[in-house]
Amino acid sequence: MRFQPLALLSCLLLIPGLLPAAEKTIFGLNEYVSLPELKLEVAAKLDTGAETASLSARDITRFRRNGETWVRFYLAIDDSHAHPIERPLARISKIKRRSGDYDPAESKTYTARPVVELDFCMGETLRTIEVNLTDRSAFQYPLLIGSEALARFGALVDPSIKYAAGKPGCATVANSAE
Repeated sequence: MRFQPLALLSCLLLIPGLLPAAEKTIFGLNEYVSLPELKLEVAAKLDTGAETASLSARDITRFRRNGETWVRFYLAIDDSHAHPIERPLARISKIKRRSGDYDPAESKTYTARPVVELDFCMGETLRTIEVNLTDRSAFQYPLLIGSEALARFGALVDPSIKYAAGKPGCATVANSAE
């Protein structure tokens, strides 16, 4: 076989493009996620088609505390969450309505949802994630993790597997710089 310098050079040029993929973690379509601040572990759906993360909450109200806007809510996951959770409001997210949820009589094609920051532990990785609050009790998974959060986790999602990362096992301090 004859040495092909051009073919070797082409292969070497492709290696830097493969390095970022080597640093990614493969997660399944569903993963267990710990929310240490809420003392909660839930099964989540990983959805690359959604932009943001959504947590099932009910009785969501905004209020002022020391000149800042906060959000008070109850988890809409099961009956054991009887105490309110209070978090600073990070922002308001405009979520595009699905065609079945859109009423042509209304001018809004989106739903405004409050967004808070929470620490998420998935696998061995802990990140601070923005999550919008909405009642997801009609859905199978109380937590949906969208593409923005998945990027923060360095995630590659393989929809043919579930719970690839196993039970969450994180340190207690989030590294929000990554």
